[in-house]
Amino acid sequence: MMKTNHKAVVLGCNYYIGLSIIRSLGREGVHVTGVHYQEEGAYAFKSKYLSEKLIAPHHEKEAEAFKDFLIAYARKQDYKPVLFPTADPFVLLIDKYFDELTEHYLINQTQQGFWSDIIDKDKLYLLAHQHNMLVPKSFSTEDADLVNKVETELGYPCIIKPFDSSSFVSEFRRKLFKINNREELIEKLTAVKEKNIEVAVQQLIEGFDDHMYTFDAYLNQDAKVTHWLTAQKQRQYPINFGASVYIKQTYVPEVVEIGKPFLEAIGYKGFAEIEFKKDAKTGQYYLIEINARTTNFNQMLVELGFNMPLLAYKELTGQAIGEKSLQETTDFGFHYMYEDLHASRAYVQSKQLPLKTILKTYTDKRVGAIWDKKDMKPGISYVGILLKKVKNKIIRK
Repeated sequence: MMKTNHKAVVLGCNYYIGLSIIRSLGREGVHVTGVHYQEEGAYAFKSKYLSEKLIAPHHEKEAEAFKDFLIAYARKQDYKPVLFPTADPFVLLIDKYFDELTEHYLINQTQQGFWSDIIDKDKLYLLAHQHNMLVPKSFSTEDADLVNKVETELGYPCIIKPFDSSSFVSEFRRKLFKINNREELIEKLTAVKEKNIEVAVQQLIEGFDDHMYTFDAYLNQDAKVTHWLTAQKQRQYPINFGASVYIKQTYVPEVVEIGKPFLEAIGYKGFAEIEFKKDAKTGQYYLIEINARTTNFNQMLVELGFNMPLLAYKELTGQAIGEKSLQETTDFGFHYMYEDLHASRAYVQSKQLPLKTILKTYTDKRVGAIWDKKDMKPGISYVGILLKKVKNKIIRK
């Protein structure tokens, strides 16, 4: 029988990653505490698998107070809680206050600054170069004669990509800029400079969205991969450069052969997701980024027998986790319907996908992002949030 003396503390309850972690652990009898800065919009708070909810200071606007809040909570517990970040800003916060938080919480990573370096695309690509990984060619905005370098060595289209995705997304509501000509390049470089956001101008690897693959793995405290599977994106939002809204489990041995030794070599611990893009011309796989927190399609992994949050919980509380891999294609999918509706419209309008092809996927075996008939309140709450947004939009008009 699994020991569940330690509480699990989930940071962030207004997005389906947090909801999935709550369900992944709560269903196994773990006491799950959800932490968010407000009740409004935090639909994961409604889950029947949540044991406790806490309203904390804002993790970015009041970072120091948020850290102190977490420590004060942990001090009241009989056993160290296990800490689960749901988004990059929480990962960066844990890294910033690493020494203080590890005194009171169980955390996978053991080296301060490691997660921050993984999230920073510039440092990640330098690390990848050291291990002979293919990465898109990039130029820093500090490079002399940048425009000419871009035009002679990268060409158009290319992309402008941030080192810190969270601040960029917060400001521009997208993950990157696709650049088609010199005018756009200068315009967007000026925009990011005004917002003081560090970016790189990067080679665009050719290929449709289904050329994006992931290696999803759990590495134990000896930095050895114990569990893994692979997946293939089908649709993203925003299209071409966004998060997965429809993805299927597909066995891709090539990304295992690249990703597994790399993660072990750099001493990674805990859950990691490497995103690769397969070049449509050469067939080579390029490392795009590493997600150092639970993936947005976590529920698909759980349904396939890979409960990554539970693995972390068990290992960090001294319990055996064994080993497991999925070396076949199940075609089981994950679907975030709300954003996929927006994505599908954009795919059809841009003539990248016919509507008929998209509709066919609705018959595939898949799991949703939010709705669960065994835990309906979060889904009902989410619908209420959407209706409120529609109402406010109509009123503003």
